[in-house]
Amino acid sequence: MPKPETIEDFYKQKCEWLPDNLQKDIGHFNVFKVEANKKQHTAPPKYARRDFYKVSLARGGGILHYADKSIEISGSTLLFFNPYVPYTFESMSEDYHGYFCIFKDAFFDANVRRNFNELPMFTPGGKPAYVLDAEQDKKVSAVYDKMLEEINSDYAYKFDLLRNYLMEIIHHAMKLQPAETLYQHPNANSRITAVFTDMLERQFPIESPSQQFKLRSARDFAERLAVHVNHLNRAIRETTGKTTTEHIAERLVSEAKALLRHTNWNISEIAYCLGFEEPAHFNNFFKKQTTYTPSSFRI
Repeated sequence: MPKPETIEDFYKQKCEWLPDNLQKDIGHFNVFKVEANKKQHTAPPKYARRDFYKVSLARGGGILHYADKSIEISGSTLLFFNPYVPYTFESMSEDYHGYFCIFKDAFFDANVRRNFNELPMFTPGGKPAYVLDAEQDKKVSAVYDKMLEEINSDYAYKFDLLRNYLMEIIHHAMKLQPAETLYQHPNANSRITAVFTDMLERQFPIESPSQQFKLRSARDFAERLAVHVNHLNRAIRETTGKTTTEHIAERLVSEAKALLRHTNWNISEIAYCLGFEEPAHFNNFFKKQTTYTPSSFRI
């Protein structure tokens, strides 16, 4: 899978400058007006995962391609993007404008981060688009304007204020019903396959015996993506010729071989971190996939 777009990539491609504090501040936050950030003759945004969050107030028509879905938006819409799901926004109007902010999860403290990805707009299978009426647009715009004013101030506690402003926007959205105008596209199967593959790969490499492989079944992935497991299985088989279970098993075996060859962890530790409840289950799985037992492979 391609590497996700980083904060650094964003600034180089969209702004042609880098903030002085970008490397020091792992919880980076910034806010922009869309029209102030436009570049002439820029290539369309690519469908890709980013390693940061983005919250946009988009005005004008367009199509949001998000995971395996395409959502038509018009007028004023709040859009929420997380680092787990690839996306792109295809503007369909000449007067497209608005605001957006970007931030890393470390922008919030541990207590907030613990629950952040459980918010309905940030869960992997969540609803990313919320349509605003004129009054709601006015309220959200006012919050973005306060963000723009504060980000350029010398106030020592401005990032505390910015966190509060961002949460205010999130709460505005949570009071609304998400947009549900979905369109099926010919490449929907390839999109969901890309999301599945990305989610699978993000669980590796296993770097310590305490780390554990969590998403081990097609149903686990389907639940995270908010799709029926049959839909996920069909999309992956049609795109790759292999089943979801085969992809998971192949990646597990690949990681198991690396851990057996390149660590001194015992078999029980490796079994645990790969998600097997008992070492015997791991032994049986590994032998079925490779014809070797883990111990004989290690020799």
